[in-house]
Amino acid sequence: MTEQDDPLARIIAVLKEPVDMAPDLTERVMAQIGQLPAAPVGWWRRRWTIQVSPFGALAAAAGVAAVVLASQLSGRRAGGAPPAGQTQFVLVAKEAKAVFLVGDFNDWSLSATPLERADSNGVWWVTVPLVPGRYRYAYVVDGTIWRSDPEAPAAEDEFGRPNSVLTIGGP
Repeated sequence: MTEQDDPLARIIAVLKEPVDMAPDLTERVMAQIGQLPAAPVGWWRRRWTIQVSPFGALAAAAGVAAVVLASQLSGRRAGGAPPAGQTQFVLVAKEAKAVFLVGDFNDWSLSATPLERADSNGVWWVTVPLVPGRYRYAYVVDGTIWRSDPEAPAAEDEFGRPNSVLTIGGP
């Protein structure tokens, strides 16, 4: 089978072609955004006054303590320091329905390392045990969109997809 007969090879060839964009595209988009009206203040930005009885405050404090203790015991804390020997990966993808971590450490498997949604703000996270070394990785959003980590050095793989680099231990 030649490359011309292979549909996947034809698709890859098309995806690798450079895209020509107008040089003033960024300026035109930003000008349009600047003309949008300011968003009205929503209910979440208003000043709220809440009065709590001493017993209510005690109950709230006990609830917060229980949540913190449970997360400490489980070792799973989104946004906190991961346990020793573990590396925490975090991505903000508000519209995502599923996010997976792929990389050298899981043979780039699209299903081996799913991220958990931490909250309704689109924060996704996972903790992975990694030994010292250099790793390339990326996030796959909704099974098709490859995203590099905006907080890590960028790299590209041999297919031109965005990846990131992580070095654990060493310089």
